[in-house]
Amino acid sequence: MMPVGALAMTCALGFALVAGCVDARTPDAHARAVALVAKMTLPEKVAQMQNDAPAIPHLGVPAYDWWSEGLHGIARNGYATVFPQAIGLAASWDTSLLHAVGTVISTEARAKFNASGSGRAHGLFQGLTLWSPNINIFRDPRWGRGQETYGEDPYLTGQLAVAFVRGIQGDDPQHPRAIATPKHFVAHSGPEAGRDSFDVDVSPHDLEDTYLPAFRAAVVDGHAGSVMCAYNALHGTPACANAGLLDTRLRKDWGFAGYVVSDCDAVGDIASYHYFKPDDVQASVAAVQAGTDLDCGHTYASLAQAVRQGDIAESALDTALVRLFTARYRLGELGGRSDDPYARIGADQIDSPAHRKLALQAALESLVLLKNAHGTLPLHAGTRLAVIGPDADALETLEANYHGTARHPVTPLQGLRARFGADHVAYAQGAPIAIGVPIPVPETALRTDGGAVGLTGAYYDNLDFSGTPKLARTDRVIDFDWDRVAPAVGLDPDHYAVRWTGQLIPPGSGDYVLAVHVDRCFDCSGHDPVRLYVDGKPVIADH
Repeated sequence: MMPVGALAMTCALGFALVAGCVDARTPDAHARAVALVAKMTLPEKVAQMQNDAPAIPHLGVPAYDWWSEGLHGIARNGYATVFPQAIGLAASWDTSLLHAVGTVISTEARAKFNASGSGRAHGLFQGLTLWSPNINIFRDPRWGRGQETYGEDPYLTGQLAVAFVRGIQGDDPQHPRAIATPKHFVAHSGPEAGRDSFDVDVSPHDLEDTYLPAFRAAVVDGHAGSVMCAYNALHGTPACANAGLLDTRLRKDWGFAGYVVSDCDAVGDIASYHYFKPDDVQASVAAVQAGTDLDCGHTYASLAQAVRQGDIAESALDTALVRLFTARYRLGELGGRSDDPYARIGADQIDSPAHRKLALQAALESLVLLKNAHGTLPLHAGTRLAVIGPDADALETLEANYHGTARHPVTPLQGLRARFGADHVAYAQGAPIAIGVPIPVPETALRTDGGAVGLTGAYYDNLDFSGTPKLARTDRVIDFDWDRVAPAVGLDPDHYAVRWTGQLIPPGSGDYVLAVHVDRCFDCSGHDPVRLYVDGKPVIADH
């Protein structure tokens, strides 16, 4: 049993950014790419075929990480407009809405890119190559990532994909606002367990009728500039080493002229999980020869050895690199144009009132009313409500995966209270989502020392809690998303500390598992230190 106790918790944050420089001298994107690749050494070429491509100072090439996300808003890159998850957007059946959503996402990507500057280094999640949309067909309910898709219908998925891709990229194929990346090509539809080794053995009819149409639409009608190959194999051949998919179908049949990127570590999976090739060298050779231009991961580091021992011609690397650098030049990432129409997109476009208005419209269109028995809806003023369930007041559930950071997120509980008044809306967390799945400590279990709902938060502009807090407030629950953002105005997003104090009141006698989860940022090394004290005794120290 956990008694009523005094609770204190702290956290801190810090990381650094980098920058670089470029030069661009030849007239069009393809010609520039050919000329640039011809000047590279073999080690430089190999490094540029991995997602975290380093700078080449003597050629004026800045570092660039190809991995950025934009599924339903710019993700993992600070504040952004957050739209409903993709499955919710699909429930609208509204292609014009998807086009508008894609336009907002790439506009905000440009705004963030412009803030860093064309021709400078852009790290993880800071680029213009967006690995979205996910247009796999959601047939298996065991696939937890099915929420990222547009559902089970191939035609609807294809039409929404075309609209979203066109919105992301804009109207000028020679200078896209951003590059969309339909994924995961192909038949990657769960379950999640075993995805790295699963061999999809669908019938030719099912492949053509169910799994390929959305990708064809995204490429042929949407003119997607990139495609991501999947983890799974198809008919015995891993997707990222499948020339029938990547060369014959994608490039020859559909006329795709962009670049192919692997899902993360999918090239390594060719040897380590599929056992299709004996080692990373041969896996890399198979992937490049099949048409995978970019490795999300570092398996392609073995390509230098492959070239030296004659397993693959260096010209095959050149072909992939020209595709990659053509994309970078077209984006203006390697030096901006004097007449660049996107250069005027500023920070005022990020999470702007107009963009939030569109997000609200998307949320309204995502709702599906199945039945309205006895005219229960709409609810009227003065109605007393009981809200029960762990998802009603959980930020993580509201955001879904591959999400941005909303400035003012509103959970269902908060929205109902704002509409009907807090005294008319009672809340109980109820049963957990599933046994063993952690959920935030609810407001019903938190009290300040003064008896208010929540905990007292003291926010410092340093890491050792010295001096007077910059801000003191009551936080109703301890459930925040501060990924690459500051927790309050006046604090540095990379340098702050917070202490919460108050009482923890369990709903009854029993055993409780108490944990602290600090998700500093996706794919960051390490995490921020956390200390937890109960009744003045350390329970978690610098963990």
